[in-house]
Amino acid sequence: MPKNRHSEIRCYDYVNHSYEQVRDVLRQDALAVFQRATKSAVSRAQPVAAELHVDFGGIGVKADVKVNIKNIEERLDSVSSPATRLSVQWEAATTPRLFPVMDGELSIYPLTATETQLDFLGHYKPPFGAAGKAIDAMVGYRIAELSVHHFVTDVAEYLRRTLSK
Repeated sequence: MPKNRHSEIRCYDYVNHSYEQVRDVLRQDALAVFQRATKSAVSRAQPVAAELHVDFGGIGVKADVKVNIKNIEERLDSVSSPATRLSVQWEAATTPRLFPVMDGELSIYPLTATETQLDFLGHYKPPFGAAGKAIDAMVGYRIAELSVHHFVTDVAEYLRRTLSK
């Protein structure tokens, strides 16, 4: 997929718990974390599928998404701090041709002994060919950026809440 400035999105947040705690929860069942985090942020009750949401210009947009975790890789070396990378892809659960497909990587790494960074870098391809590129240039990129921001924020908030129990 071509990667240009309009298709790349980066977002980050942090969790006030150790890298090991955050890593262990995500390695155990990242898909369940994503589902619970995004659904609880929207409805606080429905754990069936992940859901992306964004409020854009007073209009609420939400879509159930199918999340696929393609790979989880942990890097440990003596020079730098440890990091875990989750390769993810998501697309709309219904009518996927109407929404972009996101390919990305959620990296987690320690900031301090008690803080962990969540850093998402993703790329997406707008639907509808040339017309989709025009829509993306006008508003699509901003909607995609907001939905990724909400996703990362929701996951970080869920992890903060869950690990504090």
